[in-house]
Amino acid sequence: MTMRRAEGKAAGRLGALAATALLLAGIASAQQQPATPPAPPLIDWEKIQIKTTDLGGNTYMLQGQGGNITVVVGSEAILLVDGQFAPLSEKIKAAVKAISPLPIKYLVNTHFHGDHTGGNANFAKDGVTVVAHDNIRLRLAAGTTSGLTGAKVPPVPPEGLPTQTYVGGSFELDVGGRKARLTYVANAHTDGDTWVYLADANVLATGDTFNSLKKYQLIDYQNGGDVRGMIRALDTYLKVANDQTKIVPGHGGLASRADLEVFRAMLVTSRDRIQKLVEEGKTEQEVIATAPLTDLDATWANNPQHAALHTKNVYNSFLRH
Repeated sequence: MTMRRAEGKAAGRLGALAATALLLAGIASAQQQPATPPAPPLIDWEKIQIKTTDLGGNTYMLQGQGGNITVVVGSEAILLVDGQFAPLSEKIKAAVKAISPLPIKYLVNTHFHGDHTGGNANFAKDGVTVVAHDNIRLRLAAGTTSGLTGAKVPPVPPEGLPTQTYVGGSFELDVGGRKARLTYVANAHTDGDTWVYLADANVLATGDTFNSLKKYQLIDYQNGGDVRGMIRALDTYLKVANDQTKIVPGHGGLASRADLEVFRAMLVTSRDRIQKLVEEGKTEQEVIATAPLTDLDATWANNPQHAALHTKNVYNSFLRH
């Protein structure tokens, strides 16, 4: 394990992070958006409620607006996996406080998209250590571009960057008797994905390498995503999980191992059919026009635009990596 610490200021820049998060949300939650996401509509943050689900073993799932959050309560402190949007930070903190009065020690970013990282600065100013793969720090610091829309997302201020990073393999974070194992999966949803496993509670948090909505998941090929990496991630999860494992997906309700199998089958079919067309020399537009996933689209796509987006994501996986 290689670790690196980057210095960050513990001061909030709520407005800037919220704007960044909103821009990223149009890309990060493709399962909720058409193929070419419009600018996200204004959200009435006051109306968003945080739902808490007890997973047992002092582990919880929070749902609000954006990526799901996993709460790990130890004897000394609390660890969070993902932090949603900046405007929801106070509601999230209140939901965590209702679970336990212990301080939050770590906030793990599963990837860089703003619906998972938007609250970084708001937690950091409370002394929380933000932990992530180093590619997340690099992409947040540099700003990113959507491969689907060309939209530019500006750099995140220093206070919103991870302050503890790693570059590969696995390692554990301890919050007093509770150990969360973080593992990097290369080139899956992005090039900086981390999944988290809690052996004592048999809980697996996948980030956006998996969703339980039974809808196509964005593969952010412009920022290192690759359908083959997504499949590798699912293969790993299926080895780790058993029939009793509680799986916290990036989006959607609590899932099971059987849900992982269904999602993986969709990805494998998508890969195999589109890879064949790529090897035949067909262009992106020719592949989209062929509609090679029509049978899958009937279930997994929200609409024809969403279907075309998934085909484009898979096609570009083979061109960029």
